[in-house]
Amino acid sequence: MSIEIKQIPPTKKALKQFIDFGIKHYNGNDCFVPPLVSDEINTLSPNLNPAFDFCESAYWMAYRNGKPVGRIAGIINNVVNERTGKKDARFGFVEFIDDAEVADALFSTVEQWARQKGMNALVGPLGFTDMDNEGMLIEGFDRLGTMATIYNYPYYPVHIERMGFEKDADWVEFFIEVPDSVPEKMTRIGEIVRRKFGLKTVELKSRKLLKEKYGHKLFGLINEAYDQLYGYSPLTAKQIDHYIDMYLGIISLDSVCVIVDNEDNLVGVGISMPSLSRALQKSKGKMFPMGWLPLLKALRFDASNIVDLMLVAVKPEYQGKGVNALLFEYMIPRYNKHGYKYAESNPELETNANVQSQWGYFNYEQHKRRRSFRKKL
Repeated sequence: MSIEIKQIPPTKKALKQFIDFGIKHYNGNDCFVPPLVSDEINTLSPNLNPAFDFCESAYWMAYRNGKPVGRIAGIINNVVNERTGKKDARFGFVEFIDDAEVADALFSTVEQWARQKGMNALVGPLGFTDMDNEGMLIEGFDRLGTMATIYNYPYYPVHIERMGFEKDADWVEFFIEVPDSVPEKMTRIGEIVRRKFGLKTVELKSRKLLKEKYGHKLFGLINEAYDQLYGYSPLTAKQIDHYIDMYLGIISLDSVCVIVDNEDNLVGVGISMPSLSRALQKSKGKMFPMGWLPLLKALRFDASNIVDLMLVAVKPEYQGKGVNALLFEYMIPRYNKHGYKYAESNPELETNANVQSQWGYFNYEQHKRRRSFRKKL
């Protein structure tokens, strides 16, 4: 019954097995949302993910009697370590059966790898950068996951704490009722912000305009707005080009709000999209032969009544000054048009009071919590 740990080479065939285990591990679980296998391969491949310009990684799978029973990735983000002055390795993409022997074998392997690389702590679950899913679910196991978050079984944090990991940071998530109209208080604040700062929302006419005029500015704004957040890794020009090509060509214009000042400088942006959770479950993480169909229905034909709030970024000097009221004043009528009854936030650091204060305009529930853990090596 001993556990065999095998290092997985970053080839397409080997990575597909690594990814497939993570999907099959949740067979029959109605809350798990599988990733698109093709996207996961792109993320884990050194020749496809521009984060490998400053990151390194290794992957392992655990086997018992020839059967896969777990997987884990070790990641070192050199940019974050330089910014923080720490020598942290990250663990991520971790899955394992409810078995202490399996968990111990996986984590002892990545810990040994981290020590050999000169690291003195292991943190996670984290990806290469903040564009990857992060944080282990510790509350909300009975709620449907999203495409932008990790789902895991309740026994995961139990084993993590048993192995000596402690809390490093928590994120919280919110489930919000979309009102039938813009709250009056929000309208008043929006009008004050427009007059005081000369701000306005931009009516986007085409995805080409979004990509060419605002694409680089948008991700540059994200770098500014998120710079001081936990573990943030600033996006490079190469990464920005990569994400512009990946996301901005498919996103619905009704799901984007762009705010500029009188000189057309980008001040704030909000990006959302229809929930793809049920569509991804139907596709089982595969686009072909027919996995694309439920995704197309969700993206183009209002197949979901939930909208995922992917990100909000506001220029630091405008944060806490009511700019978020302009975002929701613009988006709520569009959410009503598409029949969205609920909105789900992305993870927000529990200490980020500015972001969480915006939900006070609505009926909401804080329904999930996730955690990054740390262990000294």
